[in-house]
Amino acid sequence: MTLTFKTCSPSSNRSTPKNITGDDLHFFHHRSYRAHTTTLFFVLVSLSFFVIFSLYSSPNAIYRAAQAKQGIVGYVINVQDSSHRPSIRRIRAEGVLWPGWEIMMIVSPEENVTPPPPLPGDNYTCFYPNGEKTAARFAVTLPLANRTTFRCNLPGIYRHHHPIPTPILASSVSFELSPETRWPDLPLWNFVVFDTISTDHDVVLFVKGPNRGLGSNKPPGTFRCVFGEESDSAVRTVVTSSVQEVFRCPYPDVKMDYPVKVYLEKVATDKEAMRVVPSVAYFSPERRLVEPREKSLLCATTMVYNVAKYMREWVMYHASIGIQRFIIYDNGSEDELNDVVEGLKSERYDVTKVLWIWPKTQEAGFSHAAVYGNDSCTWMMYLDVDEFLFSPVWSNQSKPSDQMIRSLLPSDQNMIGQVSFKSLEFGPSNQTKHPAGGVTQGYTCRREEEQRHKSIVLLSAVEHSLYTAIHHFSLKGEYEWRVADTEDGVVNHYKYQAWREFKAKFKRRVSAYVVDWTRVSNPTSRDRTPGLGFKPIEPEGWPQKFCEVRDTRLKRLTKKWFGYPEKNGYRMAWQR
Repeated sequence: MTLTFKTCSPSSNRSTPKNITGDDLHFFHHRSYRAHTTTLFFVLVSLSFFVIFSLYSSPNAIYRAAQAKQGIVGYVINVQDSSHRPSIRRIRAEGVLWPGWEIMMIVSPEENVTPPPPLPGDNYTCFYPNGEKTAARFAVTLPLANRTTFRCNLPGIYRHHHPIPTPILASSVSFELSPETRWPDLPLWNFVVFDTISTDHDVVLFVKGPNRGLGSNKPPGTFRCVFGEESDSAVRTVVTSSVQEVFRCPYPDVKMDYPVKVYLEKVATDKEAMRVVPSVAYFSPERRLVEPREKSLLCATTMVYNVAKYMREWVMYHASIGIQRFIIYDNGSEDELNDVVEGLKSERYDVTKVLWIWPKTQEAGFSHAAVYGNDSCTWMMYLDVDEFLFSPVWSNQSKPSDQMIRSLLPSDQNMIGQVSFKSLEFGPSNQTKHPAGGVTQGYTCRREEEQRHKSIVLLSAVEHSLYTAIHHFSLKGEYEWRVADTEDGVVNHYKYQAWREFKAKFKRRVSAYVVDWTRVSNPTSRDRTPGLGFKPIEPEGWPQKFCEVRDTRLKRLTKKWFGYPEKNGYRMAWQR
């Protein structure tokens, strides 16, 4: 059989006939099969690249859309234009070993790392000496120090290694370590200088470790503050106060290139060598924490962790009775606290959030607030967000007044530096979930005996050491401390709530000197709950516990002040 095909001459565009024999046809089919196979191969490869590109592009598109929806700008990279990608580089950062085998990497003040976190494919990474790598996840930006932070998991191989090497933070998993890389020891969260704040006369250091136990404060003379790296150029000043986790020292008397790192140095003795507490804290006298503003008579501060659901009720109630400014210390919340704070600010409540991420540092945080608020507040009320100041005298008032708390404070002529109010502890009151109308509406049964107290403090009267027992401060010698009668004022503490809310307290306790409830230690502590063990297991009859007195005074009052009638009942002003 002979077939005729037209073929093109290589040197011409004209078609010329060519006779194909059977052998030629066999060869043609062979060539044709190979050609089809090759074509199919390239098609499959092309499809594979298309699928991979689509899978890569989609998450980036979704990520960019999500960032745009949240109003996040900056650090947006076009994945199709690699020329805009940041160079792969090492990022100068210091690390601290956090509880739970996490490392908090705190970027140096000289570095320019722009949050929010980078797009997929631009992954920050922690590198370790043995070649191990772990992802560095963007954590927070510390606003007072303007330092970006990342979290890295510590590889298991180092969890029984002492000392632990500080990882290297790099902008990409593709970063190549230098053979000459140095690996300094990683500081532990419970032995480190973790923050500073300046006054007009000195600098306050917040330090975990040297004064470990409650009341075991070492004399100031056993320490020195060290400004600058540990070298001949560092400047040392005396420590004027050493109480709890707070140390104070005067400014250096020489000019320095600020910001400078600040250390705490334990002076050598005949029995003990000189020791330097590691530091991730910097000092600059030019940095002002608070913009100049008119001083408020009454402020309130608290430390919170994942309690955003209580915030509106707490702020709106206390603002109505006289608190002018709220300073919220956020201990690393992972809930919608930011949204709640921004919502309150949009409603013209004066709320400032201070990010305070350090574990178990409530006392230090309250001391920090005494300095931080001193330029903008005269009196500071220290209350938790489940605590509400209340006076039985207000029960007949048809509406709240901003003079109500002021009426509980001394006149200017008195040398009263602190007023404390006894606390009434409320039980679950048969609630099984967070009450829709808030804690003041849902919890109405309490223990009979008053428990502890909370205070409103004249900040100018606080003693130089800034000592606080959370419930009160030490005062300068010329000032007195008054405890109010319960007929004048009390604190309703909605402490023992519905179990699903209460069990969150097992995760951690924020006080430096209170044992976490999961530790089998100090079972008689007043911080612990009577009859509760060391595991978050709901005791039998929990909804009815701690119910000795039915007390609906604040429920009735807040309903009168903040309740709005609805078809099936009423709605509180703070309900969303």
